[in-house]
Amino acid sequence: MNPQSSPLLTDLYQLTMLQAYFDEGMNEIAVFEFFVRDLPPQRNFLMTAGLEQVLQFLENLHFTPEELNWLAGCGRFNTDFIDFLKTLRFTGDVHAMPEGTLFFPHQPILRITAPITQAQLVESRIINLLHFQTLIASKAARSVLVAHGKLLVDFGLRRAHGAEAGMLAARAGYLAGYSGTATVLAGAQFGIPLYGTMAHSYIQAHANETAAFERFARSQPTNTVLLIDTYDTETAAEKVVKLAPRLQQQGIHIKSVRLDSGNLSEHAHKVRAILDQGGLSEIGIFCSGNLDEHEIARLLAQGAPIDGFGVGTRLDTSADAPYLDCAYKLVEYASQPRRKRSEGKATWPSRKQVYRIHAADGSLDHDILTLENDVQTGTPLIQPFMLSGKRMAAPEPLEESRHRAAAELARLPEYLKQLETAQRPYTAEIAPALRQLAEAVDRTTH
Repeated sequence: MNPQSSPLLTDLYQLTMLQAYFDEGMNEIAVFEFFVRDLPPQRNFLMTAGLEQVLQFLENLHFTPEELNWLAGCGRFNTDFIDFLKTLRFTGDVHAMPEGTLFFPHQPILRITAPITQAQLVESRIINLLHFQTLIASKAARSVLVAHGKLLVDFGLRRAHGAEAGMLAARAGYLAGYSGTATVLAGAQFGIPLYGTMAHSYIQAHANETAAFERFARSQPTNTVLLIDTYDTETAAEKVVKLAPRLQQQGIHIKSVRLDSGNLSEHAHKVRAILDQGGLSEIGIFCSGNLDEHEIARLLAQGAPIDGFGVGTRLDTSADAPYLDCAYKLVEYASQPRRKRSEGKATWPSRKQVYRIHAADGSLDHDILTLENDVQTGTPLIQPFMLSGKRMAAPEPLEESRHRAAAELARLPEYLKQLETAQRPYTAEIAPALRQLAEAVDRTTH
C-alpha cells in the first residue's frame, strides 16, 4: 500500500457511511465545499495551497486488491460492498480557487460535485492536503511581506511533523514567495531552488576553523557559504577576511557567511563592519536560528545588515497558529440544498461563488459570497479544474502559482499586511440571495 495515495488513508466513519449509503441505494450527486470558519489569531488573510495534490489524489483514486482484501478481512464490511469498491473511481467535478489566491472566512476554496459515495470517501484526505499547505503558505506569506525581497529559505524539514509535511511545507513556502528550500527531495520533485551551507559538526570535525573554511570552499567553490558562529563569531569573521584573498587567487569567491545563534542583530552589525573593513563588502550575511516573521521584522527594524534568512521549525509547524478551523461540508444532495445549523458551526447551503471587487488602485476592496448562479460584479474566484473525473488542463506549473501568489500579496491593502490583527477585518459580504436560500432551507429541513 502507498500510504500517500491509498483510499484507506481516511477516517473509519467515511467507510462505514459508504457501506450504509450502499445498503440504502443512495448514490445521488452530492456537493461538498471546503472552507475555513475563522481566521487564526494575528491572521488577516489566508492563501490557498494544496490543490495540485488534491487533483492528483482524485485522478488516481482506486482500491488495490491488497486494500480490498484487507477490508474484506477486517470483518466490518459485506461482500457486495467490497465488490462495489473494486470499480470505484472519481468521476465528479472539482471547482476551486487557484493556488496562491488569498481568501477569507466562509469562502469555499474547493467544491466537489460527485456521487455521494465518492464525494464522502475523499473528505479526510482532501482536508488533510488543503489544510496543511494552506496553513504553511499563509504563514510563509507573512515573512515574505516583512522581508521586502530578501532571501528566504525553508530550513524546516528536520522538525516537520513527518516526511510528507516537510516536503509539502517546502512546496507551500515556495509558492507563497520563499526563495527556496534546503530539502533536496523538494528540489528534485517540485523544481524548487536549493540552498544549503554547512553544520557546526563540519567545523568541529576539523582541527581549526580556518582549515574547515578553506577545505569547504575548495569543495564548494560556487556555493561558498561559511558558518562562523561555532566558537567566536567575530573572531571567525576576521579569519574569513584573512582567508578570502587566498581563495580569490584560486578563483573562489565567498558568497556569504551564516549566523545561527546569539544576538543576531548585534553580531550582524559587528560582522558587517569586519567584512567591510577587510574590503569584503560583497560578502552577504545570512541568518538562521528560531526565526519567524516577527523576528525577521524586528531584526530589519533594528537595521540589522542581514541579506537573507533561513526559517525552519516555526514555519514548517506554523508554530503560532498550528491549525485552521476548516471544514468540508455537504451543501447539496440530489439537487436539494442542504445546510448545517449546529450552534457555532452553521453552514451556507448550495453551490457558491466568490466575487472579488478591487479598488481603483487595484488593491482588494471587498468580496461577495453568493450562489453560483447569482452573478455579481467583480472577479469570480472559483474556477473549474476537473469535469467528469478528468482534468480540464495540464497541471499548473508551480512557478505560475507562485507568480499568482506574489500578485495577490501585492494587491493586499496596507492594513491587512501588518503582522498583528487588523483593527477592522476585510469586508466579505454575504449576498441577499444566499441568505434567503438559507432561510428557506431552514423552514423545510428538520
